[in-house]
Amino acid sequence: MEFSELIEARYSARAYKPDPVEDEKLQQVLEAARLAPTAANRQPFQIIVIHTVGREAELKRIYNKDWFVQAPLVICACGIPARGWRRRDGKSYCDVDVAIAMDHLILAAANLGLGTCWIAAFDPVAAREVLGLPDDVEPIAFTPLGYPADRPGPKKRKALSELVRYERW
Repeated sequence: MEFSELIEARYSARAYKPDPVEDEKLQQVLEAARLAPTAANRQPFQIIVIHTVGREAELKRIYNKDWFVQAPLVICACGIPARGWRRRDGKSYCDVDVAIAMDHLILAAANLGLGTCWIAAFDPVAAREVLGLPDDVEPIAFTPLGYPADRPGPKKRKALSELVRYERW
């Protein structure tokens, strides 16, 4: 798919078929995340691939929506703040790096006909417990990964004129 078509077609799927995701496709979306640019190329992230079958109840502790566990896989993108690059004023770019990797992953998934839905409104305490995260690792975002069983609705986005400024504020 041409890139502009891909970004237009990608949407947040909230219903999934139980069909398994082929390992080749999973590896392609993971590779897209690996190749994402990060500040100083530090790659301060880890991706956790979780099979949903048999783990529905514990995964719903993280995000309590039925569709979250409909897909055969859930992906968690985690940041490792101590490994991230910091700007001169100390601002960490770890969350930005994780977001870029996750965006590459979801765009690659859409290109392969897979559905995703970026989830930030999860319970971080439950995520830590369910996934056994060490103290120095932070869950940043989740997405189901599978074949969508719904259709995209119309996209509601602001006009460019509301989002873009030139030269100065």
